[in-house]
Amino acid sequence: KSKKRKKAWGGTGARSTPTISQKRLQKEASKVTSGGISAAPINGDMQMKAAPVEYSRDGTEIVLPDSFWYNGNLEGGSGDFVTRWQRGVKVAEPLRKYDPAVAEKVLFRQPNRWVIRNVQIALPLGAWAAGVVFDVVTGNEKRNRKSRAKQLLQTISDLGPAIIKAGQALSSRSDLLPREYLDELQNLQDNVPVFPNEKAFATVEEELGDEFGEMFELIGTDPVAAASIGQVYKARLLSNGELVAIKIQRPKCEEIIALDLYILRWWSNALWNRVAGLLNRDIDFSSIIDDFGELIYREIDYVAEAANAQRFNELYSGVTDVFVPKVYSELTTSKVLTMEWVDGFRLTDIEMLEAYNLDRKKLVDTLVQCSLRQILDNGFFHADPHGGNLLACEDGRLCYLDFGMMSYAAAKQRNGFLLAVVHIVNRDWGELARLYVKLGFIPEDQDLRPIEIALEDALPDVLTASVDELNFKNVVSKLGDVFYKYPFSLPPFYIAIIRCLGVLEGLAIQVDPSSRIISKAYPFIASRVLTDPQDELQEAFRRLAFTSDGHIRWSRLESLLEEASETEDYDVSLALDLLSDYLISDDGEQLLNDLADQLVEGADSLGSE
Repeated sequence: KSKKRKKAWGGTGARSTPTISQKRLQKEASKVTSGGISAAPINGDMQMKAAPVEYSRDGTEIVLPDSFWYNGNLEGGSGDFVTRWQRGVKVAEPLRKYDPAVAEKVLFRQPNRWVIRNVQIALPLGAWAAGVVFDVVTGNEKRNRKSRAKQLLQTISDLGPAIIKAGQALSSRSDLLPREYLDELQNLQDNVPVFPNEKAFATVEEELGDEFGEMFELIGTDPVAAASIGQVYKARLLSNGELVAIKIQRPKCEEIIALDLYILRWWSNALWNRVAGLLNRDIDFSSIIDDFGELIYREIDYVAEAANAQRFNELYSGVTDVFVPKVYSELTTSKVLTMEWVDGFRLTDIEMLEAYNLDRKKLVDTLVQCSLRQILDNGFFHADPHGGNLLACEDGRLCYLDFGMMSYAAAKQRNGFLLAVVHIVNRDWGELARLYVKLGFIPEDQDLRPIEIALEDALPDVLTASVDELNFKNVVSKLGDVFYKYPFSLPPFYIAIIRCLGVLEGLAIQVDPSSRIISKAYPFIASRVLTDPQDELQEAFRRLAFTSDGHIRWSRLESLLEEASETEDYDVSLALDLLSDYLISDDGEQLLNDLADQLVEGADSLGSE
């Protein structure tokens, strides 16, 4: 059978160094060691090096972050390093950060730009909003909600990349929009035309300081992929013949995004915050726009993306069958990203999976287990694992692409997320509501009793629900109805996790229709609560395995042990150590009594036999 081959951007881990032009070699050769820190690139890769606590230049002391990323393309004569990991920040920072105050100061003086764009945005969105208001006045808002959601989807699709990105971000905000709108906005696609090759190659030449043809041999005449921020070409390095993928940013991308963010922020202050107040919704739309601005500015800085790719590779390349393509640091700038090419095909291409005899269920399991490790172990995770950002390699490995949308959840946040799962399993709605207050989802002075009742009515019994009910999207939709009805305010980390898991399950179901993210996650969660000594996770274990008065739930404990044994990282000795510690603690007395009772019952039964 002829095996057709599909290519997608993204290699095989080759590590040879590309040769750059003579003038750039001279520039790099002129680097010197400053303050005891070597500034030489190694093998063309982006290098993370330990930084000293203090750094002195021209008599000035500067406190440095714990580590920094070297990249010769970003120096411009101003220094020997470029900071990408500020102290305490866990996702790579862009060189140019989003600053709404600066944007307002600059753009307010250019009314010829923002007035026209304001009209272009305000008229279609205003027409949609007027329709919603009319529906509310006439009592038809719920009846017409689905059609209005479709109208909003079409409106946003026609307004350009920044508005499309904003709509995609809104598709996870169950605290802001009802379910019908969320379902429609999840269908938003980057529907933008390809920009001319001449402009793309001019950007490469301006950024890298050499003729495109002196560095690359283009393979094919058209880009292999295009999206709202940039487009990707396949090429060969003239220096060593290696195949690479070159992602090139659209002309004036930041300028366009900054303008749209300014207009959206203006409308949020002028109208949207007031409307929210009239509807008794405590929503700060300006803050929401600012959060989105920070995210998209990270996404349009390709060196930040390269740093994220390197960090991702360091953390997760040890996961079985997971692969991350190499970044060519010296051919990467904020507007040009060069990575090794990956031969592969989408996980949803069933014909190609069968042609190469690849196990679909194994690929899905690799994807889910790696994602759970990202979210619950390290907290640094790929927040957009859709089909276009993942490839099945011919050798069966799973390749991650596109590291522009990364997120981080601190230990207490991810443990809180896990504890929420435990409360849902136990149907302990009071504890779940109090946990939401602790995590900052609900104001501290909020009456929790109505929320507890709403949660109980909305959520299925996770341990006895059918497979259909355990669909993650169904569970999140039911939670979303509660979030929308009551004054919830979802923090960015939670929105990113929900988006990640939702996209993940949607993709997994396309590859393997029987796959369910909740059922696949439970063994991982069981392993964590049995072996992790952190206070929150030990609380999770006690709530799962014991009743409120301290008696053992034997069937639940047996289930936890069985589920945990299915994971690669489960260490039974750690579980026994923690259980022993609990037995000899003050809280373990009831457990010892239960064990004694079980032994007596066992001896009695043997005696009677």
